[in-house]
Amino acid sequence: MKNSVTDTLQRPLRDLRLSVTDRCNFRCRYCMPEEIFGPDYSFLSSDHILSFDEMERLTKLFASLGVEKVRITGGEPLLRKNLPGLIERLAVIDGIKDIAITTNGSLLKKQAGALKQAGLHRVTVSLDSLDEERFSSLNGNRSSVKRVLEGIEAAADAGLQVKINMVVQKGKNDQDIIPMARYFKEKQHILRFIEYMDVGNTNGWKMDEVYSKQEILNRIGQVMPIEPLSPNYTGEVATRYRYLDDGQEIGVISSVTDSFCSACSRARVSAEGKLYTCLFAADGFDLRNQLRSEKSDQELLDILSSLWNHRKDRYSDERREGKTSGSKVEMSHIGG
Repeated sequence: MKNSVTDTLQRPLRDLRLSVTDRCNFRCRYCMPEEIFGPDYSFLSSDHILSFDEMERLTKLFASLGVEKVRITGGEPLLRKNLPGLIERLAVIDGIKDIAITTNGSLLKKQAGALKQAGLHRVTVSLDSLDEERFSSLNGNRSSVKRVLEGIEAAADAGLQVKINMVVQKGKNDQDIIPMARYFKEKQHILRFIEYMDVGNTNGWKMDEVYSKQEILNRIGQVMPIEPLSPNYTGEVATRYRYLDDGQEIGVISSVTDSFCSACSRARVSAEGKLYTCLFAADGFDLRNQLRSEKSDQELLDILSSLWNHRKDRYSDERREGKTSGSKVEMSHIGG
């Protein structure tokens, strides 16, 4: 039985982003720069990360409050052992209609079939360049473009819907916008460009490194004319477009120059079980200790309901108003 909740701005709870690990095999500059996340960095121990039992219980509770879509994130989620086993559990939860994963794609080729069989619907692969040298530099020399592209095709062959996310940084990889657009247009996979965001505290974010949505659209439109599409649903973060010649879709996620706070329906649970009600939040509520206490499901539901009812986050709006300050949770803990 659903007991839908809304926050102080009347935003419903519809989406759960569930991080299954804080570890990643890449060292991308905008997320886990190697000088900070080096060989001596202390990642979470196994007992500090939520178990599959705890994640399943938590997802059931969220589903009873209105959540319909679950996205598995990390770190790199495919590093978590037996991930298809978790997908299998979540896929049968009453009310959950869609399960997706965000991944760097380096381990996807071997796991795509098992993930699809377990009940996964969609996969989003992060890829910031098709140039081998530039891509290697961007990810800390941890993988090749070829390996990621093989993962993408394996996912598509397995029957998963595939989208590709490209974070665009001015002066770093903006020259790859057109090559990426052309390649995935031909492959008929949806490509989404993401403005470089000020997530976390370690990526040295600067506004002058943001390649804006309008700049992206202008650059593509000069070569391959596009037109806007209507949103698929209320609260969709990507602005959708299609090429005039073949109707193939692309998108732009622009939380820096635009804001979609007013329709945000996403809750995020970090690998260690903290609930964050905003991508840019500083503090999370410790659900792990609540799950490991003697509290009943109803008591936990009351806690979750209260947390969402009191939610008032609107960071992107406040950034534009010049009102933001303080630290933020690292991207590697909540997966974007």
